[in-house]
Amino acid sequence: MTRPERRAGSELDDTDEARLWRVVDVFRIAALGYAVGLHAAAADMYRHPLIAWGVLAVMAGWTAFLTFRPGRETVVMLVDLALAAGTVLATRFLDDPERIAGGAQTLPVIWPAAAVLGWAVWRGWRGGLLAAVVVSIADLVELGRFSAWSANNTGNNIVLLILAGLIVGYAAEVLRAGRAQMAAAVAQQAATAERDRLARDIHDSVLQVLGFVHRDGTQRGGAAADLARLAGEQEVRLRTLISNGPTAPTAAGAADLRAALSRHAGVRITISCPARPVLLPAGQVSALEAATLAALDNVAQHAGEHARAWVLLEEEPDRVTVTVRDDGPGITPGRLEAARAAGRIGISGSIRGRITEIGGTVEFVCTPGEGTEVEMRVPRAG
Repeated sequence: MTRPERRAGSELDDTDEARLWRVVDVFRIAALGYAVGLHAAAADMYRHPLIAWGVLAVMAGWTAFLTFRPGRETVVMLVDLALAAGTVLATRFLDDPERIAGGAQTLPVIWPAAAVLGWAVWRGWRGGLLAAVVVSIADLVELGRFSAWSANNTGNNIVLLILAGLIVGYAAEVLRAGRAQMAAAVAQQAATAERDRLARDIHDSVLQVLGFVHRDGTQRGGAAADLARLAGEQEVRLRTLISNGPTAPTAAGAADLRAALSRHAGVRITISCPARPVLLPAGQVSALEAATLAALDNVAQHAGEHARAWVLLEEEPDRVTVTVRDDGPGITPGRLEAARAAGRIGISGSIRGRITEIGGTVEFVCTPGEGTEVEMRVPRAG
């Protein structure tokens, strides 16, 4: 029997999910049998033994319901936790007060621990801790007044319950993270294989034709030069595509800056990036890409028709640096300040503003006759 994923966004697959819930189901059934056996031996000592049997019947019905139910929504899990705490509290009204004060087992015994384990699987260690605290409070309320022996016994049970919720919940989260990493590795391997296949298939045909058109059209000049320029741009983009391959899946909220920048390579734009994906929060990637495009637009508008641009992406443990450099005439001293004073926000708004918003810094190196260099540094979150 398989169970669909209980939590949105979890990477746990159906097989692992089914195994975890099967363990919880087996524990719940065993705990129910243990509770029924203990009550059968001590039923005569209860003030209301028939009602106690009724509570056990409800526990049995709920156990059967969860065992054969293919999924557990939030309402079901809340009811499960409420029943776990409720059966513990019912002991105070059904059992003899002297037995309760003497530290006798509650009516459900360890059956409520199944709810704690279920919450741990469902919501990780935080869910396991929450459910353990709820059941522990019910244990303390059921005990009422403390004696030295009963207090120690209940305290030990509470500690074990909390530890079980934390450990099982943490194990479930580790399993989910492992499955996500494995899926990402498999996807990356598939992307690499596809990239290699594309490179083999098109290198000896399409790229050679585009390269020939680019070289021949450039030599001929005139109208052929425009065709050569277009062919050259498509050749660069196609080479970039087969070099980088399809974008690999990333963690939730993350994006690959390397892939975002690489797709803007062209005949006069060279993109240099690390060999592996550079993962950053999606907002930072979007801002860095937009700022880089703004810098490239400035090159196209002000550096001349034939100016070239180079984009360098550098990844460090604590920050990421994107540098845009061109071979244009550069910017004369005071020009940026004059543009800002005149109300033109091209560089200050499109580049500096975007980078500042994500906690980064921008440095302009402008030397007349030697081009312009824009260096954007963004710290890594955490």
